[in-house]
Amino acid sequence: MIRAHSVEAVRAAEAAAMARLPEGELMSRAAHGLAEVAAARLADVEGTTVVGLVGAGDNGGDTLYAVAQLAESGFASAAVLVPSAGRSGVHAAGLRAAESAGALVHVAAEDPEDAVEAVAEAALVLDGIVGIGGRPGLRPEAARLVDAIDDDAWVIAVDLASGLDPAGESGEDDAVWADETVTFGTPKPVHLLPAGEAATGRLTVVDIGIEVDDVPAAVERLTWDDVTTLWPVPGRGDDKYSRGVLGVVAGSEAYPGAAVLCTTAAAEAGVGMLRYVGTPTPVGLVHQAVPEAVVGEGRVQAWVVGPGLDTDADDERAREQLDAARAALGSDLPVVVDAGGLALVEGRRGAPTVLTPHAGELARLLTRLEGRSAGTDDGTQGGSGATADRDRGERPVTGPARGAETTADDVKADPLGHARRLAALTGATVLLKGATTLVVTEGEPVRSQADAPSWLATAGAGDVLSGVIGALLASGLAPHDAASLGALVHGVAADRASGGGPLRALAVAHGLRPTVRDLLARGRSAPG
Repeated sequence: MIRAHSVEAVRAAEAAAMARLPEGELMSRAAHGLAEVAAARLADVEGTTVVGLVGAGDNGGDTLYAVAQLAESGFASAAVLVPSAGRSGVHAAGLRAAESAGALVHVAAEDPEDAVEAVAEAALVLDGIVGIGGRPGLRPEAARLVDAIDDDAWVIAVDLASGLDPAGESGEDDAVWADETVTFGTPKPVHLLPAGEAATGRLTVVDIGIEVDDVPAAVERLTWDDVTTLWPVPGRGDDKYSRGVLGVVAGSEAYPGAAVLCTTAAAEAGVGMLRYVGTPTPVGLVHQAVPEAVVGEGRVQAWVVGPGLDTDADDERAREQLDAARAALGSDLPVVVDAGGLALVEGRRGAPTVLTPHAGELARLLTRLEGRSAGTDDGTQGGSGATADRDRGERPVTGPARGAETTADDVKADPLGHARRLAALTGATVLLKGATTLVVTEGEPVRSQADAPSWLATAGAGDVLSGVIGALLASGLAPHDAASLGALVHGVAADRASGGGPLRALAVAHGLRPTVRDLLARGRSAPG
């Protein structure tokens, strides 16, 4: 598992390390690791020129010492001093080391054209403008230098790409977009969250001796190695019931394929038994695609409610299906709620719940629930619906002003913040789908998964994901683990099925079984 720690936790760990190490040792270790990575990348691109963009903080010091080491190794090295104060505005000892090693020094405030030219000619650029103490965005003088970087240059961000929010909570277009980030001791939230992951590039962690193993993480990411630990593997004494029975209320006459995708995924993921509740057309399709599924309600350990569910249908069989969906939501069993099922969510459930919206669905759900919660003085759900609540002119307990609408663009601009709002409103685990999928549960570190190819942005992919998570919930996994583990395996199966090309959701579903098999085998064969 990759664990990222907050700025506050990192500063405390660094302070503890500095108290027991010789003065300057942490910076020396960081600079040495940075220089080693930079030298390796220069060898990869057959480059000989390196420029460090040097800011006023410790990141600037790390960069100056790394430039000094690269100069001593024979690379044509230079440092561009970004602060308006010039030489007096950067790490003094680091500056002396760089100049003593023969690195050229350019003061941007004194000769901006010379500084821009030096940056433009570099094969490798070290971005040491700001670090974890920085604010989102770049100052104009820094942005001008960043804009001068050649498109073919390899850019290494020192600790984090300048201009990003270290906490990863807000996005910023005006930032360095690095090919690689070399961070020290532990990843930071920005490296794993949607607001900063793309600009982070490849993430390389240099061990500098700070101790964070016992410090709670702010953000986590499951890796392939976690599958062996978390995936429910049956023992000799298990049967289909003890392995987990999953009920699926999915599909409709309008969207019959969702039922096939969801049930196929659950079966391929290894659920012990499936019960399916649907209307005639999807029932027939599920019979053909997943003959082991039992049609009709019965005892289950968990439910999936919603993929392809048509909440507007009004014929008798559709009403029966909706009744089953509402009964599942009203039960004390774990439930995965997706797509059409999200329209049936009325607030908090007393049982484990995983909500799996995309940005638009999350926006609509927040708008409805926050509007409804404002209809009661105690903040609980009340009133006859969002429209009736708006007529009262009251304000919601959480979220935007009374009557304000949350849009998909709002969610995309701050995915973590909006996922947290929905988790707080519902008490559920919220899995917000996207290029980087977020899993948010109150009281747990945020989980962030980015295992899938862009080709997975295709119809039906969410139906498959719901089936996987449902199978894991039925086996007894907690919602936080089921959602994040499901997202990981779903993404890996998609990547394998795609092979770099177009992808169908059904191919992902059929790829789950060999993916789980191979990930488990990989874990069993790893050295102990």
